[in-house]
Amino acid sequence: MTHVMPPEWAPHERTWMAWPGPNPTFASARELADARAAWARVAHAVRRHEPVTMVVGTGQLDSARELLGPTVELVEHDLDDAWMRDIGPTFVKHPGTGELAAVDWTFNGWGAQAWARWEHDAEIARHVAGLAGVPAHSSALVNEGGGLHVDGAGTVLLTETVQLDPDRNPGLTRADVEAEIHARLGTTKALWLPRGLTADYGEFGTRGHVDIVAAFAAPGVVLVHSQEDPAHPDFEVGREIIGVLSGQTDAQGRPLEIVEVPAPTVLADDDGWVDYSYINHYLCNDGVILCGFDDPNDERAAAIFRRLFPSRTVTLVDARTIFAAGGGIHCITQQQPVTGI
Repeated sequence: MTHVMPPEWAPHERTWMAWPGPNPTFASARELADARAAWARVAHAVRRHEPVTMVVGTGQLDSARELLGPTVELVEHDLDDAWMRDIGPTFVKHPGTGELAAVDWTFNGWGAQAWARWEHDAEIARHVAGLAGVPAHSSALVNEGGGLHVDGAGTVLLTETVQLDPDRNPGLTRADVEAEIHARLGTTKALWLPRGLTADYGEFGTRGHVDIVAAFAAPGVVLVHSQEDPAHPDFEVGREIIGVLSGQTDAQGRPLEIVEVPAPTVLADDDGWVDYSYINHYLCNDGVILCGFDDPNDERAAAIFRRLFPSRTVTLVDARTIFAAGGGIHCITQQQPVTGI
């Protein structure tokens, strides 16, 4: 083991984000304007807790500065899309020296999706690592940051329909994936979920990213999306995932404590089932940035996070525009841990 991925609740140096630009995800001027406003709301919420650096597509600095103001650092580089969790580096730390490095996963547009473009985004992880002043280590595994979640104590959550996706990693077995994941992240045990949420398999979905359905809140404690209405197909998905995790232990042999987080009450929109989820939150220094949906369950979820993170300020940020584009708050942020032990 040469490097270990710290858990998200470990101290951050900063947060990295990517600015929405004209692309197939934001098909109209109105959608792009709404997305930029939503990304800016998240950036400002995070900035209250730690520095934020926004990678902005070439020629779009004025649009970013207008909405982000002077407190968010801007850097210019060609972009295809705006999902920094997936295109950015996964930062890891040397357990002896505390020095940082970055894992540059292979990115191919979430399994070479028909609408996706990734010529520039495939280079962003290495570029961000350079801006952060840390070495980047390339991995041949096609993977995205939203497709994994670690507890910082040896355990990683993965999803069969992501890392074993034949359009991502044809021919690889669980053992192949685990060997590469463990080598890069310093983990020793993988907990595999069978699938993600239903809407995540739609046109702009990721085919099952774990960070919308399950996430560690502490070693041995897993948050799981719980759809309470049997009319939604995620009712059964949630039951299946809870069943898979129940009775399991983490890398240290601790039985998992499962905390069910209720889904918002909204079941569908004009495009079909929604995958609105509070699991797709972001932990930053002294803060929890929680997806809000103007929903009766917003406060139920916030209360769960306040209980789990009593020393952090929980901030709800309306994430409906982000979800309409195919992700959530966790999907557009990427943490850089502090250097040092």
